[in-house]
Amino acid sequence: MAKTKTQSKVQYVCSACGSVQMKWLGKCPDCEEWNTLEEVEVRPAEKNRSPVGVGTFQNIQPVSLAHIPKDGVPRLVLGNSELNRVLGGGIVPGSGVLVGGDPGIGKSTILLQMAAEVARTSGVVLYVSAEESDHQIGRRAQRLGISEERLFVLPEIVVEQILEHIERMKPVLVIVDSIQAIYNEAGSSAAGSVSQVRDSASLLLRLGKQYNIPIFLVGHVTKDGTIAGPRILEHMVDVVLQLEGERFHAYRLLRSVKNRFGSTNEVGIFEMSEGGMTEVRNPSEMFLAERLPNAAGSAIAVSMEGTRPLLVEVQALSSHTTFSQPRRTGNGIDLNRLLLLTAVLSKRVGINLSDQDVFVNIVGGMKIVEPAADLAIAVAIASSFRSLPVAADVAILGEVGLSGELRSVGQLGRRLHEAVKLGFSRALAPRNMLRRGETLPSGIEVIGARTLRDALDVALVS
Repeated sequence: MAKTKTQSKVQYVCSACGSVQMKWLGKCPDCEEWNTLEEVEVRPAEKNRSPVGVGTFQNIQPVSLAHIPKDGVPRLVLGNSELNRVLGGGIVPGSGVLVGGDPGIGKSTILLQMAAEVARTSGVVLYVSAEESDHQIGRRAQRLGISEERLFVLPEIVVEQILEHIERMKPVLVIVDSIQAIYNEAGSSAAGSVSQVRDSASLLLRLGKQYNIPIFLVGHVTKDGTIAGPRILEHMVDVVLQLEGERFHAYRLLRSVKNRFGSTNEVGIFEMSEGGMTEVRNPSEMFLAERLPNAAGSAIAVSMEGTRPLLVEVQALSSHTTFSQPRRTGNGIDLNRLLLLTAVLSKRVGINLSDQDVFVNIVGGMKIVEPAADLAIAVAIASSFRSLPVAADVAILGEVGLSGELRSVGQLGRRLHEAVKLGFSRALAPRNMLRRGETLPSGIEVIGARTLRDALDVALVS
């Protein structure tokens, strides 16, 4: 009896997030985008095929820990100091780096600039463009003023073909834009599915570690800004970078979410211009450039982003509302943290905000997650409510507790050094921080406060 030929199945793949559905839907249930599901024919999987990546490390033998060189392989140091900072001091050979960010935020631009620099200084670079043609990449390179002979563009989506080119060329750097568009011919699912992304990334990363070639992968993001699909890619790679910023603003923040070779939560500040991404060497001065010193509702917070201290302006607006439920809106801060601080101001300080809409904004598109900015946010809200400006020469730092007490934060010396560089003569900090015996910079007076009420008496100018 003749065997019946297995028929191919049909799946529906979301072009926005790459999720796979078994039937067509008007709205994708994962990213909630409309009319993004596309019909894809899926071939049946071949039986008894070899597992992904078998044979890649056949010649590798175990090595004693005592015999492993402690200095490792030298990094590829870039001329862009901001990118170097986020990567932990340069590109580590053999590392896997995942770059995420909203569409149009500038991922391809900054990676193309990095590829051109590495090609100019170190050797051959392979830029795999799975979503754009070589003509589109060429036009972008012309706009950026890039014409490097050792920078090669490969418009390919089959991972087996990409691996062959990498083994033949032996480049010093490989960039894949993007990993969701790459697929493995041996796989049975559609491009962009979880299994295809996992298998393709695994093959690329293993080959990169075998030949000590750093692999940069660009990942799609969902509607809320997180990398699309399960967090499997973030666990496979060594470094995860997130490019943030508003599309209608010039400044971009490259944030290190994970880094096995350096400090996490490092931030690089860039400015998008006609010539591409340019680094901002003094971001604190940039964030304070347009500040009105005597405006009510404005305070200067001293935040730490990784190993870098940043001075940012916190703006708050308290406005009377006629509705029964006042609004609480925070831009650049956690909304739950804003609700906590307004409750402490109402209960512990006696500032009645029950009939006030409260809006808080971190200037420059920054996002502050550390609690050291609590005191500056609370001072800005109280300043707007009382219509009293904050002293223009005061930088503010400290965590606010539920009892209205001020709690210590780390690295006081580094924060104050940055404040002195920008001309601040006074700093308001929790009193307990002054008892540690830490060496403080000269030229700045540190005022200690025990409670939030005491801090407001110092900060607000009557």
